[in-house]
Amino acid sequence: MVAQTVPPERWIIVDDGSMDNTAEIVGEYAKRYPWIELVHRPQRSDRNFAAKVHAFNVGYQRVQSLQVELIGNLDADISFRPDHFECLIEKFLEDPTLGVAGTAYTEQDWDSTRDSFEGESSVHGACQLFRERCFKDIGGYVPNQAGGIDWIAVTTARMKGWKTRNFPARQFRHHRPMGTAERGPVGAMFDYGKKDYFLGGSPIWELFRVTYRMTKSPVLIGGLALFSGFCWAALRRVERPVSRELMQFHRREQMKRLRAILGTIVRFHKVEKYYLETQRNSSR
Repeated sequence: MVAQTVPPERWIIVDDGSMDNTAEIVGEYAKRYPWIELVHRPQRSDRNFAAKVHAFNVGYQRVQSLQVELIGNLDADISFRPDHFECLIEKFLEDPTLGVAGTAYTEQDWDSTRDSFEGESSVHGACQLFRERCFKDIGGYVPNQAGGIDWIAVTTARMKGWKTRNFPARQFRHHRPMGTAERGPVGAMFDYGKKDYFLGGSPIWELFRVTYRMTKSPVLIGGLALFSGFCWAALRRVERPVSRELMQFHRREQMKRLRAILGTIVRFHKVEKYYLETQRNSSR
């Protein structure tokens, strides 16, 4: 962040009980850069995604007096180019209807522009930049312990008429594969299946997703774990942290995306996963 061509007005780093020397490192930087502030929170007794929201809200309260136009959420395990935020700020200046922006990203053996069907409207939670009016419009982050807080925020923004985009002209590197903090790859896929259910995903979409996932490593097992997680959550009727309105909006988006995929396949064209939105519009 200190190397960014456009530094933030204020950067609040919330340490909620890190077991490493995060506080010492941040403290040294805060002495040299007055826009960096370290906030300590009690160490968490357990790991859950709601803690991220609580930590963010602590930082958000610290910048309320600044009357900022943009606010961001940044995970600690990513890296990016020095002009990362300059590029995103330019996108907000160009389009007043842009509510949430981010960039494409890579992980080990993963490139979001190549391997994800979420497309250009999805903004990864590890690095999200919001127009503050949009953030207030969606009611901020939902502190759901099971996860999905970033997805809920971005999807709600689209439901309320804001544009959400990730831009492939820049990428960040996510150094720890998603969902593997306390689980192996198969366990992570089981958790993703549960999340697909409690976020209101369509069963039809899930069947296609499971089938596709079976072709990826770990072959068959990953898809079966995904399917098992979805069924487990459905049988237990896991409480959904999303409204019926948001769930219906989400399913409509999934069906439009699925029609775009199938329509591209039957025309024997290559499915450009990142540009599914563009493919759908051009096929009308």
